[in-house]
Amino acid sequence: MNQVVVTYWSGSGNTQEMAELIGQGVRDAGQSVSVIPVDEMKAADLKEYQAFALGCPSMGAEELEETIMEPFVEEVERFAGGKKIALFGSYGWGDGEWMRNWVTRMENAGASVFGGENAICVEAPDDQAKEMCLNLGRQLAGLVGKAA
Repeated sequence: MNQVVVTYWSGSGNTQEMAELIGQGVRDAGQSVSVIPVDEMKAADLKEYQAFALGCPSMGAEELEETIMEPFVEEVERFAGGKKIALFGSYGWGDGEWMRNWVTRMENAGASVFGGENAICVEAPDDQAKEMCLNLGRQLAGLVGKAA
């Protein structure tokens, strides 16, 4: 499908802001995008997309939110092979281990992950993080319609 989906879980609004900026980057690059909270969609709906983004802040001991996002990601892992996935999120402590682990999980599932460990920010996105999110959206837009 020649559209991009950005889906996310956000507790404080920081990851939601990142998702909206990524969506703006996709639109700026001339592609269609849907920015959707993860609890408003089914993981299986992502099967038809070539490229999509998943966002979640670091929770607990540097892990994904466990009641909504973790089960969603577990389902995505089952069909991630060949997909182009951008991962992003914010954190307030630690060193980004949750993102490194998430990148590894998606790569082990066969996905091409971009943004990776660099698509994170501490707390609310500052100007540098905002630009990173816009660029990530532009990258996603560039992947739509390209051969896998």
